[in-house]
Amino acid sequence: MTASRRILTFLLIPTLLICTASAFANQKGWGNRPLVPELAKAPEEESDGANSNPKSSGSTKKREKWDAFRFISQSSKFITMPKPPLPLPGITKRPTKVYPGDLLWSSDSNANVNRNLKFTFAPLDDVVMGGVSSSTFSKGRWTGTVSDSNSGGFVGIRSTPFASAIDMNQCQGVEIRLRGSRDNIFKAVVRDSTDFNGVCWTSTFGGSKGSGGLFASFSGKEKTEEYTVKIPFQELIPTIFARTVPGQKLRKGTIQAFQIAYSKFLFDGELNPKFSLGDLALDVLEVKAY
Repeated sequence: MTASRRILTFLLIPTLLICTASAFANQKGWGNRPLVPELAKAPEEESDGANSNPKSSGSTKKREKWDAFRFISQSSKFITMPKPPLPLPGITKRPTKVYPGDLLWSSDSNANVNRNLKFTFAPLDDVVMGGVSSSTFSKGRWTGTVSDSNSGGFVGIRSTPFASAIDMNQCQGVEIRLRGSRDNIFKAVVRDSTDFNGVCWTSTFGGSKGSGGLFASFSGKEKTEEYTVKIPFQELIPTIFARTVPGQKLRKGTIQAFQIAYSKFLFDGELNPKFSLGDLALDVLEVKAY
């Protein structure tokens, strides 16, 4: 960890810990985009205990020891120095242009990925808000254990910082090839800023074959298999802490991160009907533009 990243991490600790699960449990979207999401809390917000999902197996209100070291280890991987919105000669790099069909990331180290897109994925779990859920990611294999102790309830993976933003103006969306069960409902997230808790442009995929998730396109017939999901830009929902944010526009010319999450909450307090506590496994094989 660089010195600048270490300093930023410790500066973020107090504000990140202010963010509790009550922000996720709120039944309404944001009235407008909060300037400091970590400090924004509506008066009507209450603990998610009153909204616990009856379908979430093994639900508990236990308090467990919080792992501060894991919090620092995870969050520090995604912290970058603030960047100006437009490239500055000699200071910031111009966005890397990509086109439909371009391979953005692959679990195969020999795949023909754009050399300017050197990033990987790393866990970003509810430890960042005081929870104890945990996951690991290695060579495309994402495994973990989800717990709602300490008012938590999600695991996720997020791309590490790009060398430069990605210009996807010529693309319709992102295509992700996966291997695993299609029963669970996951969130797919695209970020157009380097803000740690900035707007998450979010869609869902998974669920039963009948519903197909909210915005997913699948290939394959078996419940556990290799399949592909398309995430159209035009159907992404702007959120912060799983609450919708009005008046936002996706900046396709400055894509900064991709993320996949398995969470107790979907949007504006809606519970994930396919969420359950316990072990989770999913293989992420490749990410492409389309």
